Amino acid sequence: MRKSAGIYRYGCSLYIAVFFILQAMNFNDDIIDVKRMEQLHDLRVSRIIRLSSPRALKERLPVDEKVAATVITGRREVENILTGKDSRMLVIVGPCSIHDTNSALEYAARLSALRTELQSDLCIVMRVYFEKPRTTIGWKGFINDPHLDDTYDIEHGLFYARKLLLEINQMGLPAATEFLDPISPQYVADVVSWAAIGARTIESQTHRQMASGLSMPVGFKNSTDGRINVAVDAIRSAMHPHSFLGIDPDGHSSVITTKGNPYGHLVLRGGDKPNFDAKSIAAAESWIAKAGLEQSLIVDCSHANSGKKHEQQLKVWEDILKQKTDGNKSIAGVMIESNICAGNQPFPEDPDKLRYGVSITDECISWEETERMLREGAGVMHNLAR
Repeated sequence: MRKSAGIYRYGCSLYIAVFFILQAMNFNDDIIDVKRMEQLHDLRVSRIIRLSSPRALKERLPVDEKVAATVITGRREVENILTGKDSRMLVIVGPCSIHDTNSALEYAARLSALRTELQSDLCIVMRVYFEKPRTTIGWKGFINDPHLDDTYDIEHGLFYARKLLLEINQMGLPAATEFLDPISPQYVADVVSWAAIGARTIESQTHRQMASGLSMPVGFKNSTDGRINVAVDAIRSAMHPHSFLGIDPDGHSSVITTKGNPYGHLVLRGGDKPNFDAKSIAAAESWIAKAGLEQSLIVDCSHANSGKKHEQQLKVWEDILKQKTDGNKSIAGVMIESNICAGNQPFPEDPDKLRYGVSITDECISWEETERMLREGAGVMHNLAR
């Protein structure tokens, strides 16, 4: 009897020991599994910083009646020019990119006065670009790196980008920009009158979907190698409703369903060779006609059409004016890269050493050249309207 009780106690002890050993083994397996799961997530992400929501930023920087009137007027004017209801020429002009809000405001004040002076013949909209697409690497624009020092203070960039747009619109001057990041429109699109989808993102489904929901007319540039068909495909895609992942005004992940944008149009920016001449315009008109789209396009006087040489923008501009004089009806407007001072300057550089009013990206024509060109264009359009 005593022997049986001893065997029983020994068996129980052995069972308990085995139980705890197995539990420990399972616990270690759980640790191993957690470590394995951690190795699957954010392996190449160094940090995540939460931003203010679009709604919060808009509450800090609200739209007033003057700004709203400028945006609505700008959008309506562009729409009417694109559809032929307004015979004026659309001119989207301004710095290649914004890096200094003070010089941008000075430029805007000058351009606002010129817009008023020439408004009977030209519809002038300021180019206000905060995002820069890169073929490889480089400064990605004011929103991404507003301090020009690789600190990527995007919260600051969004705040001061919106503030600048409000101040420009407050002058009665509509603004144009390129939308590159699909989230940024939630923060600033309500104060933009014209938008572009660039040559490097023209084939992106994300950008075509985004354009289908934007509240302003959108210009689609031909590809960097000059293909027009991809831009035409993008215009047609953006005309239709889409549903896709995005964020709502509170910054929550959401399904965005759009209505489609009826004011998409082609922007010719050159490619492997320029495409602003009459023969290239006729070829573009053919693509547009085959797609059943409005016979309306914009010519970019810069980029590959000028070989990125600011002096060559005048040549493109004068060619467009001659085509208009010769009876062209499809060219609705132009884009011009312009700044207070001509040319550009090397970057990266110590921001304190940068010259005021000089581009840090593509070369721009000077303010004086801008005035001469636009007054010349206004004169040509005035004579055509007689």
